[in-house]
Amino acid sequence: MIVSPSVYSMHFDNFKEEIEALNKSVEWIHFDVMDGHFVPNLTFGPGILQTFRRNTNLFLDVHLMVSDPDYYSDVFAKAGADSIVFHYEAYNDIDKCAKLLDKIHGMYLKAGISIKPGTPVETVKPLLDKIDIFLMMSVEPGFGGQSFMPEALGRIEELAAYRKEKDLDFIIEVDGGVSDKNAHDLMSRGTDALVAGSFVFNGDIVSNVEKLRRCE
Repeated sequence: MIVSPSVYSMHFDNFKEEIEALNKSVEWIHFDVMDGHFVPNLTFGPGILQTFRRNTNLFLDVHLMVSDPDYYSDVFAKAGADSIVFHYEAYNDIDKCAKLLDKIHGMYLKAGISIKPGTPVETVKPLLDKIDIFLMMSVEPGFGGQSFMPEALGRIEELAAYRKEKDLDFIIEVDGGVSDKNAHDLMSRGTDALVAGSFVFNGDIVSNVEKLRRCE
């Protein structure tokens, strides 16, 4: 299982201690990039990612919640991203999404797609043979600290079944309200990577990550 703490919930006034804790306890770090347009909130620019890149060798997992993912894919690739995941709903167009996935792969990065809770998995099945990561949102994107939507479990089962049927190997990542209360259910349905913000950073990071791992 991959644990990918969302730095949206990190305490930046305690950056040194928290990045040290992440370096010794997790595999990935998750960056929620919001532009204030695709979602109402505004978060990180590339300078923040560059700071992390200088302080860690962990996999930097960038989630673009933006209206122009093509532009931002260039920006965050140059800043040191290892993967770039963007939303189908930024385009609502399979061909445009496929073109951007190809572009991200052309920059030698992992590429992925994400969907909001209201978008059927069926909608993006034509893209699933082109991705490395599928990011399933289990809350509405745009704000941290939301409650997990249990209907995501059925969507993950559907996605995992399709992956098996078509012999695909993308990672299923889940973002939104993840904690030790639902981690086992998520993993038992096919989830490979857990994005957790508030749960990881509210308290001792290493201990909270271990609580997630014990759910496996």
